[in-house]
This record gives sequence, C-alpha cells and structure tokens, in this order.
Amino acid sequence: MKILITGSNGLLGQKIVYALLKLNAGQKPIGNCIWPEVTHLFIIATSKGENRIIEKSGYIFESLDISDKKQVEAILNKHRPDVVINTAAMTNVDACETQKEECWKANVVAVQNIVDVLSTLNQQPTTNNPQLIHLSTDFIFDGEAGPYKEDDKPNPLSYYALSKYESEKVLQASKIKWAILRTIIVYGIVDNMSRTNIVLWAKGALAKGEKINVVDDQFRAPTLAEDLAQGCILAALKGATGIYNVSGKDIMSILDLVYAVADFWKLDKSIVNPIKSDTLNQAAKRPPRTGFILDKAIKELGYTPHSFKEGLAILDEQLKK
Repeated sequence: MKILITGSNGLLGQKIVYALLKLNAGQKPIGNCIWPEVTHLFIIATSKGENRIIEKSGYIFESLDISDKKQVEAILNKHRPDVVINTAAMTNVDACETQKEECWKANVVAVQNIVDVLSTLNQQPTTNNPQLIHLSTDFIFDGEAGPYKEDDKPNPLSYYALSKYESEKVLQASKIKWAILRTIIVYGIVDNMSRTNIVLWAKGALAKGEKINVVDDQFRAPTLAEDLAQGCILAALKGATGIYNVSGKDIMSILDLVYAVADFWKLDKSIVNPIKSDTLNQAAKRPPRTGFILDKAIKELGYTPHSFKEGLAILDEQLKK
C-alpha cells in the first residue's frame, strides 16, 4: 500500500510518518488499538519547503504545495498513491478571519485540487480507486449542543470553520473514495517545531512563572497527536469511508485543561487568571462547547484514545528524551 501524507512537517503529519515507519519495522506505534497486519507500507511524505522530520530514511519526501494544482498533478501522477492523508491546512483561526483569500486557497481550493487529480487517476485502468482521508474540525459546529455526533448539523461561526466545512462538502460531492476525520485541539511535540500548541504553551508559561489569562467558558476534548495519527492510519488500512469523530475522550474547559497541565508538572496554578471569551476581542468567534461522541470511530476503526492525563504522561516522556 502506498500512503501519501500532505503537511508532513506539521504535528499530525510527522506523527503519521513516524507511526507508519514503526509499523513497517514490525513495531507497535503509541496506542492501545489492535493494529491490522501490514506487509509493507510505501510512505511518501509531502510538505511545503524542506523536510523538517529528523528521521530521513524509510520514506520518500517530496516538496508539495497542495494549493498549486500543477504540483498536485505532478506528485500524484508520479507516485499514484493508494491513500492520500491530507493533514495540510491553514489552522490559525484569527488569521483566517483576516486573510480570507489565503485561508480559502489553503483549506478549500487545495482540497479540490487533490479531489480533481484523484478523480482523474481513478479513471485510469492502472489505478485502484485511491482513498482520500481528510482532516476536519469541531469548529464546524456552533458549540450550542456539544458533544456532537457525526450526523449533527454544522453551523460554522468563523471563516476558518466555514472553510473547513466547505472542504468537507468538496469530498461529499465527489465520486472518489473518501473519509473525513474531525478532531479537536491537537497537542504533542514534533521535530523542529515552528509552532506551539496549548499544552506546551501553558507548561512553558507556567514554568517561567508568567501570569496567563485562560478562558473558562469554552469546552473542548484535547487530542493527543499520536491518537489522531492512529485514527488516520486505521482509516487508511481499513479502507474506511464516511465521517468519523476522532478526538480525545475527556471534555473539559480550557481553564481545567491548563489546571491539569499545572497539576501534572507541579506548577503554580495560582498565576492562572480565569477570564470570559468575550473579553479577548478575538477576530474569530469560537464555539463555546464542542466535544465529540466517539462511538463510531471506536466501533468501526478500533480507535482507542488516551485520557488527557495519559497523554500528558506520554508527552512528558518525549520531552525527557
């Protein structure tokens, strides 16, 4: 099986590459799921610019901007993957609100490019119905009735959320084989990290004794990057189709998330200042309460997410190394 990953320099992209390398080596990636038997996975990692993954062997790397259709055509025609896992996106919610053209290009046009090229490949006799696994977000919901099931009605509140919802529609309107994996606040540590995430931000600020403002009226289910990678790979190996919720299993306020980080690393949480979302004057509106019902992914994919505390312990071990 040939698996091509877009956005391989990002947090999720790197975790997928490393997990696939472990499977190829006959080892078990992080996670308690029952992994399907694999003979050999041919891995193509793609991302904008140079490869930032420290491990350079066991896979092919191609520089790829998926918003450029000619590049997508060239790479997909060259490798003819059985599965494309699209982790690339513009995810800065406030930046999407002010840079709408760039957001639409990265999150909608880019997905249409992949769908168009896979559709063309699908019509060729030498191609075996390639699958597109696409990542989406809890932000497509308005947060008035969380936790959500896969068939609940989206109502995006921000331009980022709208772009991700529209990208889902691109797949749903296509005739290719597709799966959409929706997730929530992904955290973890990666090679040559250019961006942080909420867990590392909170840990870093509290370790320095910096007072931080944290909202207490937004509720999410933080997702360990290894768990999300597990969901993506299980969907690929099982040829899954349709929409799946793939997130952490513990729903908590952002404030309680930060308190849990402080407790785990024995940091002073008295310097955390609880605030309300409307005091932040953020460009984009956030849904107040999301979270997912994970039954479908657990039953059909064999998805087994860690608790938030277990995720912090895994992160701690990685930071020590």
